[in-house]
Amino acid sequence: MSRNVVRQVADRRELLAVGAAIAALVPLSGSASAASRHSHAAKRKARTDKTFETAAMLRDLWIGHIFWVRAVSLATIEKQDDVAKTAEQQAVANARSIAASIEPFYGAGAKDAFFKLLAGHYSAVKAYLVATVASDAAKQGAATQTLTSNAEEIATLLSKANPYLPKDAVNNLLLAHGGHHIQQIQQLKDHKYDAEAHTWEEMKSHIYQIADATADALAKQFAEKFS
Repeated sequence: MSRNVVRQVADRRELLAVGAAIAALVPLSGSASAASRHSHAAKRKARTDKTFETAAMLRDLWIGHIFWVRAVSLATIEKQDDVAKTAEQQAVANARSIAASIEPFYGAGAKDAFFKLLAGHYSAVKAYLVATVASDAAKQGAATQTLTSNAEEIATLLSKANPYLPKDAVNNLLLAHGGHHIQQIQQLKDHKYDAEAHTWEEMKSHIYQIADATADALAKQFAEKFS
């Protein structure tokens, strides 16, 4: 067996190992959500109208993220270049809107830093998509590693800004989110649309969890703005 073949096999195994580690985090977020249901009624009573409005706004922004990334993925796989270009423009505009959502609390500098990291998240997902279309396991592995490190960078930024967003918890949520992107791209590439429909529902529920957790953390840190 040549060195190139050995290297390709090793890269493929590395991809599978990292991908499995990310995917394994998905049930963790679900378990946390299940445990929190016992105190759900109490949380609803504690939430103000402003908190609910903020959570709804963030849900809308984050659902836009997964919608447009899915659109880019499907168009790229189906070689619909014009559709992919438009969807990508919308994905970038959406990332700017998500970043802008923290500016009223943390300022323009934080908004710019957040957008840079969100752009890095999208770039890693796009790199994984392109590598998947090309059946390039080595580049899939590199993109997965970038997606993983980017999740930690975002978690670091948010946890430093808000003490109610613990780094480990945020990192796990973002790793699971990245795992959903990977799973969805593979299913679209393999034309497993029934499975992908199930993944979409998981992505949506998970992204709502991220939005709600962010809104609750903001309400705790800036209680005067949410009273």
